[in-house]
Amino acid sequence: MFQQIQTEHGHPPDIVISNAGYGKRIPNVLNISLDDFDYMLNVNLRASFILVKRVVEHMISQRWGRIVFVSSIAAYGGGINGCHYAASKGGLTGMMKNLSSRLAEYNISVNDVAPAMIGSTGMIPSTMVMDDVVANIPLRRLGTPEETANVVTMLVTTGYMTGQSLLMAGGLK
Repeated sequence: MFQQIQTEHGHPPDIVISNAGYGKRIPNVLNISLDDFDYMLNVNLRASFILVKRVVEHMISQRWGRIVFVSSIAAYGGGINGCHYAASKGGLTGMMKNLSSRLAEYNISVNDVAPAMIGSTGMIPSTMVMDDVVANIPLRRLGTPEETANVVTMLVTTGYMTGQSLLMAGGLK
């Protein structure tokens, strides 16, 4: 991927949106295998770390860059998927906070978007009873991918904001 970007654009990315997400729902810690835990952290946390490692040198050299992680409300409240999911998304938010403080001097902003349930993404199992899920959201609906994209766009175009996690949760706390 990075070689293709280099070939097509002549330099590494200036903007990175890390939107990797995996959310196998295993609410009981007794049922989470070590393989499940490792896979969840690899997809949701390690992949973002690798992306940052590949772009940050270029961003520092040009003294400009934007990094946006897509985290989850589970990073703050535990969520419904299980402790492995919450840990992976909480780790992503922690990494964002650390990177934002260390990269700000180079005009690199690092933020995350922390949505609750977003429809049409494949992350919500079809077995979930949607009426029960939506009933717990004060706006009484799921968020949309377009609404999430709007927040990401705002973070990419607003250089003065860094180190922030923006909750998109329809009023959930």
